[in-house]
Amino acid sequence: MSSPKNKPAVKTPDVEPPQLIRWRFYLVLFFIFAIFAALVGRIGYIQIIEPDNLIKQGDLRSIRAKTLHSARGIISDRNGEPLAVSVPVEAVWADPATIFKEGGLVDVDRWHALADVLGLDRQDLLDKINSNKTRRFIYLQRQVSPAMSNYIRELKLSGIGLKAESRRYYPAGEVSAHVVGVTGIDGHGLEGVEVTYDKVLTGEAGKRIIRKDRYGKVVENISLEEREEGKPLTLTIDQRLQAIAYREIKQAVADFRATSGSAVVLDVKTGAVLAMVNAPSYNPNNRADLQSAKMRNRVITDAFEPGSTIKPFVVLAALENGVADENTIIDTGSGIMQVGGSRVRDTSKVGKADLTTILKKSSNIGVAKLALQMPVEALLGMYSSVGFGESSGLSLRGESTGIFPDRRRWSNFEIATLSFGYGLTITPLQLAHAYATLGNYGKYQPVHILENNSQDVSRQVIDEHYARMVLAMLETVTQPGGTATKAAVPGYRVAAKTGTSRKAIAGGYGDEYFAYTAGVAPASDPRVALVVVVNEPQGDNYYGGSVAGPVFSEIMKGSLQILNIAPDENKFKQE
Repeated sequence: MSSPKNKPAVKTPDVEPPQLIRWRFYLVLFFIFAIFAALVGRIGYIQIIEPDNLIKQGDLRSIRAKTLHSARGIISDRNGEPLAVSVPVEAVWADPATIFKEGGLVDVDRWHALADVLGLDRQDLLDKINSNKTRRFIYLQRQVSPAMSNYIRELKLSGIGLKAESRRYYPAGEVSAHVVGVTGIDGHGLEGVEVTYDKVLTGEAGKRIIRKDRYGKVVENISLEEREEGKPLTLTIDQRLQAIAYREIKQAVADFRATSGSAVVLDVKTGAVLAMVNAPSYNPNNRADLQSAKMRNRVITDAFEPGSTIKPFVVLAALENGVADENTIIDTGSGIMQVGGSRVRDTSKVGKADLTTILKKSSNIGVAKLALQMPVEALLGMYSSVGFGESSGLSLRGESTGIFPDRRRWSNFEIATLSFGYGLTITPLQLAHAYATLGNYGKYQPVHILENNSQDVSRQVIDEHYARMVLAMLETVTQPGGTATKAAVPGYRVAAKTGTSRKAIAGGYGDEYFAYTAGVAPASDPRVALVVVVNEPQGDNYYGGSVAGPVFSEIMKGSLQILNIAPDENKFKQE
């Protein structure tokens, strides 16, 4: 066995040192520098040329703006009784993306319980969520009560949230619905005072901007815009008078099976609206009852031919233009007067009569003869001076100005019919305003519905002496032998006029009627003006004196007593 020392030596191969391949080296360097240059360029582009983009993206993920809703102002009557208040409620919303991320609609019983408490169809609720799987916010129900909100919280459904909001509540309900109006689901006015003064009542919403982290915690308060609460409104309406007027109008519509009825009460001295009612009405607290036909405020939207209620202003025009005086006697003949190719008729023969008897017996021939003795411009000027054909100034939505005739040529018959209330249309509010002006001894006071109205733009439009004369004449209309005896109020002197006019239809007049009574009281010093209109009373009894007269009496009696106006020794009684 040979020793290791005797082993032949193994030759180790020569290892060549690594060689630098320059083109590869430079190629690597090129790519390194190119990548570095691209990164530097990108950083420079982001930081210098378009620095706002990342800030915007970051803000979109972390900054939230929360609207601070302002409370809607309270509407109250002249005595502080609330007519519209806001109550706290909540909206139920869903986040479908979160719902399906947390297990979806697996626990069907709880989802059915949610549908039941919201009054929704079970399957409809599930379909609504299923059809919006990627959305982050959908409303399920608005304005739910606190009790319902608490029940929903107890269900502990993932992806279901509650959002604070407010709901308008109307303590007076249908009694004052047409005046106060109603708000929509988002809290903005739709009708009445609610829409006219929406900006005043709503105020200005505030805004709070915050930053949240990924867990939803607030980490920074960025800014805060204080909200401005809605301002309260005090109306000139007296809810006590409103309740009386509505009760009587509603009963009259039911008794005479009428299409509708309206009443408006004005303060003679100031022009303030004390009551404004219509029947049928609607309940503003029940959205299912919001029907356009019921929601129309007929006192300001419906114009009609005033009929005999306009006759006192014909007498006033005749007195002011020197056509007649307190001693004038008019021969009405047999009750039929030929005017051109047409006839003017009286319902009862009056014969030779003074101005007082003309109004007391409501003679069409009497006022027609007065109108034909003066320029038509004088008659139209009187109508215009008391507010016919003009907006009342209340600014309530849907108000009509009526139809005020403006012609170059007038036939004698057209002038005659104009004197007993045909050929022009006015609203119940315009008629009440005219009687309030007469009751204020010819001093025109603009109508207003806000209690803090401080405008004084009153003006004398009728000579005071003649206004007092005509008021004395109208007082006899409610006395025995007059056409408005049922409008009398025991203990008070009442100056009133009734009217009955046929409804105009295409091509002429139909078989339906308006019945109305207008007047002021107490006649010794008028304080209240009232107009009552009953639209299309059914049956043979459709005259203003018998249909609207008793309603006028009840509303006027209640108004005078509630306003604590002393009786002025009326010695006459109702027939």
